[in-house]
Amino acid sequence: MDPKSQESPASQPYLHGFSAAERERLHRQARIVEQRVHERIDLCRVRCLLEVGSGVGAQSEILLRRWPDMNLVCVEANADNLAAAREHLDGLGEWAQGRYRLELGDAARLELEPGMCDGAFLCWILEHVPDPAQVLAEVRRVLRPGSPVVVTEVQNASFFLSPYSPRTLAYWSAFNAHQYDLGGDPFVGAKLGNLLQRVGYHDIRAEVRPILLDNRAPAERAEFIEYWSELLLSGAPGLIAEGRVTPDDALAMRAELRRVAHDPDAVFFYAFVQASARVE
Repeated sequence: MDPKSQESPASQPYLHGFSAAERERLHRQARIVEQRVHERIDLCRVRCLLEVGSGVGAQSEILLRRWPDMNLVCVEANADNLAAAREHLDGLGEWAQGRYRLELGDAARLELEPGMCDGAFLCWILEHVPDPAQVLAEVRRVLRPGSPVVVTEVQNASFFLSPYSPRTLAYWSAFNAHQYDLGGDPFVGAKLGNLLQRVGYHDIRAEVRPILLDNRAPAERAEFIEYWSELLLSGAPGLIAEGRVTPDDALAMRAELRRVAHDPDAVFFYAFVQASARVE
């Protein structure tokens, strides 16, 4: 289905930018964290799932593949991302065709009918919006009574590396401060329970999902540190433009992470939060 014939809404500034490299990074990220994000999600009774902040369609593909009886309504605020998602999903093959509807729209003002969906999925989106409660309230309006919602979000205060990595930690602090100044919240994961309760959801559960990688999984640890380097570098142009870091800071951070990746006793730790709730 074609997107609405309207101009792109004024989307929230995005920490990582909207380059072709960022679109590729989002697909790699979705693949790397797929099992950790999706392993405990139960959407088996959902037939029409609202995906808010669907981006380039990376999570959309996973949802369509994991839940073959489900159709998606995908809402994305950036027209270039939406076009990339359409190209990606259209290329998946017959198994996915006719099962998704892509909408250009603002998550805080959904132009969707009340009760049109029976489930919702939000992943790495609330960290980028100025009013997460308003987004969750709009999602609730679009869902039918009894519908489940699953929200997966960052909790950036949890990041830990060993050996001690001062250049990376300084860069990470600047990264999070920049996200705050753009109107986002890099610690929103810890607040999901309060946010869902505030706007009227019920049966709320919030679970901390740790990622602890050490000598027991050296290959996965190396892969994850490389992914983390990509994540941090994706914010470098904005951080440099704002004077928060220098090009040398970004290079030093990258070199430090490479040293950590090759350290025989390296430890990577990060925790995100996944919350579920229901509409009454």
